[in-house]
Amino acid sequence: MDRQAMWNEMISVIKQDVTPATGCTEPIALAYAAATAARKLGEPVRFVDGWVSANLMKNGMGVTVPGTGMPGLYIAAAVGALGGDAEAGLQVLKALTPDVVALAKQYVADGKITVSVREDTPHVLYAEAVVYGENHRVRVVITDDHTNIVFIEKDGKVLRDQRIDGGSGEDPKIAFLHRLTLADIVDFAEQVPLKDIAFLKEAERLNDHLSQEGLTGKYGLKIGYTLQQLVEKGVLADDLSHRIQIRTVAASDARMGGAAFPAMTNSGSGNQGIAATEPVTVVADFLDVTPEKRLRALALSSMVAIYAHGYLPKLSAFCATVTASMGAAAGMAWLLADGEPLPVIERALATMSGSIVGMVCDGAANSCSMKVSASVHAAYEAVLLALSDVRVQGTDGLVAYSAEECLKNVGLLASQGMQQTDEEVLRIMLHKNKA
Repeated sequence: MDRQAMWNEMISVIKQDVTPATGCTEPIALAYAAATAARKLGEPVRFVDGWVSANLMKNGMGVTVPGTGMPGLYIAAAVGALGGDAEAGLQVLKALTPDVVALAKQYVADGKITVSVREDTPHVLYAEAVVYGENHRVRVVITDDHTNIVFIEKDGKVLRDQRIDGGSGEDPKIAFLHRLTLADIVDFAEQVPLKDIAFLKEAERLNDHLSQEGLTGKYGLKIGYTLQQLVEKGVLADDLSHRIQIRTVAASDARMGGAAFPAMTNSGSGNQGIAATEPVTVVADFLDVTPEKRLRALALSSMVAIYAHGYLPKLSAFCATVTASMGAAAGMAWLLADGEPLPVIERALATMSGSIVGMVCDGAANSCSMKVSASVHAAYEAVLLALSDVRVQGTDGLVAYSAEECLKNVGLLASQGMQQTDEEVLRIMLHKNKA
């Protein structure tokens, strides 16, 4: 593949994987399925049955659904069916009204909404909504991607069937990502025409707006707000490290706490989008860089995050804010390096592979902000060490000599080594607090 064709493919991949979403993408997938089914129903919704994969159940149980003040998949299915915008994709809940929310809560309380795990699906990401009216029934199935509707059926008549057997071969996008090197991505970020990546300005705008919203102290665990208060009291230093941590985690607080504003996602996750972009924004602000340099750093961060995530399953027991923060590490290193940035980036990614890797995903919830905080702190620390020519060596644990192999090893850990962990996490979540 020649250089221009490679760049065009990277631009296409970024546009595919960096998209806005209002609310955590797992419950949003079920809400989108329910909204699509309700639109096809053609009459008022009376009941909704939801079915999801185990991983989607894990990620949807504890996170607040925007505009509702309630967590979980039940309320997501309800508001999706009763007032979701089926044309809006991941922003299906962007225009909920108080009346819709109140009615949805009543449906949940009255037992008109059910959500169960679909044990027999081979898809890690699976959301199915069956919506019932007085006279009709519509079933919608999403697989593999949060808005990938593969099956629609109304009253037994199939309207769409694009289901594919699980063994149909490697995803072309993943195959492309696996052919890339970090040098390819750095070259792309440094040389691609600015007009081709100008759309990433919106990623910075949306996620920085969420950060400012989170700093009001209204959402989630209020980590960003609380840390900022400690800075103002003099307990924490007002340095670049804490600015990165505070502004990034504040966006996650708002995101997980139900703020009715979109985040720009990365690899299907709002927290990953936040972790990949906000640290770069903070460093760019600190250095007062040119608009061009800011944009190229965002392109580098976004693409490295996607590249690193390309070795991971769609959903797993691995907290992918780590790989997203590897993208941020690349962007921050590129901004802060005095000379050739590629070796600094490689050292930073190697060090991250030997430090924060292994953090467990126990479902989407307010506590995700803690993981975002830990990940971006580790990223900046790895960059500082890399700037001083320090890295975890390739003889240590999962860490290899090349950064590319480091990322592959992280992917093997997530996809092969953590399968039992994933099952046990869900089992604990479903059975805890029973006493």
